[in-house]
Amino acid sequence: MRRLTSPLTRLHLHRCICSSATNQSHHQQLSLLSLSKPHLFTSPFSLSLYSRSFSTQPNEQETTTAQSLSSELVKELDAESLSIPQRLDLSFSHITLTPTLILTTLNISPDAGRTALGLFKWVKSKESFNLDDEVVSYFVDYFGRRKDFKAANDVVIEGLGIAGRKTLESMVDRLVRAGRPTQTVAFFENMEKDYGLVRDLDSLKLVVAKLCEHGFASYAEKMVKSLASEFFPDEYICDMLIRGWCIDGKLDGAQRLAGEMYRGGFEIGTSAYNGILDCVCKLCRKKDPFRLQNEAENVLLEMEEKGVPRDVETFNVLITNLCKIRKTEDALNLFYKMGEWGCNPDETTFLTLIRSLYQAARVDRMKSAGFGDALDKKAYYDFLKILCGIERIDHAMSVFAKMKEYGCKPGLDIQHLSLTNSNILKSFV
Repeated sequence: MRRLTSPLTRLHLHRCICSSATNQSHHQQLSLLSLSKPHLFTSPFSLSLYSRSFSTQPNEQETTTAQSLSSELVKELDAESLSIPQRLDLSFSHITLTPTLILTTLNISPDAGRTALGLFKWVKSKESFNLDDEVVSYFVDYFGRRKDFKAANDVVIEGLGIAGRKTLESMVDRLVRAGRPTQTVAFFENMEKDYGLVRDLDSLKLVVAKLCEHGFASYAEKMVKSLASEFFPDEYICDMLIRGWCIDGKLDGAQRLAGEMYRGGFEIGTSAYNGILDCVCKLCRKKDPFRLQNEAENVLLEMEEKGVPRDVETFNVLITNLCKIRKTEDALNLFYKMGEWGCNPDETTFLTLIRSLYQAARVDRMKSAGFGDALDKKAYYDFLKILCGIERIDHAMSVFAKMKEYGCKPGLDIQHLSLTNSNILKSFV
């Protein structure tokens, strides 16, 4: 994001914010923020079919046991050494296995390599532990991060009858991230026969979404068309394909596909138009920023003509792109007009404007609107770094004080930043 380094520009924006409290029309718009927290729109690409985070973190005993298991996995073996399952049985037969313990062990053992296959076989052999789809997916993720898909394939085969939806998502996600779209399509085509994984419309949506999210829209489109007789595409798949072309920066491809879909009787939803809108804005920012607002308006008019409603993501796309070309005042005006379209701001809206406006007061407004959870250490660090960089130390101190007030403990990055700014350093004590 470009910084607003001009003092005159910052002063003008500061007055714009401050005057909103006394401006009647602005005051009416700001009253929208007192509404209850709205239902957050979730992009098909940001939606995860399952969460890898745990409701409970590993306790002290699990952490200690995981470190011991990890040490065993990275030991060098010689020709006379026992196999990994045998060694683990000798040393750890007394422990109680849990999913949290297994995941923690894998996370702290990046150098174990294929030795982790031995851990998987040992876990599978334990009658006291119920090996399930989620645990199998941990091992697929582990080997996928290493791009060792031979080992990941062995895990899925060993987990035949156990592996399910979560394992499928882990395998597809890792293949796509590794830049292997052809192998991803082949995996889907053969997964029912080779791995016993259900091959249905939902699993097709998962694969298409992952391919599109990482810029492989052409592979996803070809796949959907080849399987149309078996799995007829719905609006969700159509929207994902259009967004996929947009993520890849190929507006012509998105418009071509949208035209084909309209002629085929499909309706293009808000999600697809948001993708097109974002692609148009990014291309304008790259080639001719002065055309951004006019081109974006053309997309919005087309949405109105076709009866496609705007949502909070539509405004977030516009606000984000306007802030990146220093049109912060126009972005702020859009923020005030969200209520006219039945939309309330979410955490993305607030974080984008806070970064652009450098206004500590917005932290309070975001908190009162119900989006305080989005203010994590990274968000606070971003704010403080910007404020210190433009020598707005008073505002930085205000943000730092609010951070401590809201119970967010400073991380190492923030502590390091404070060492170069004595006024903030005083706030630690």
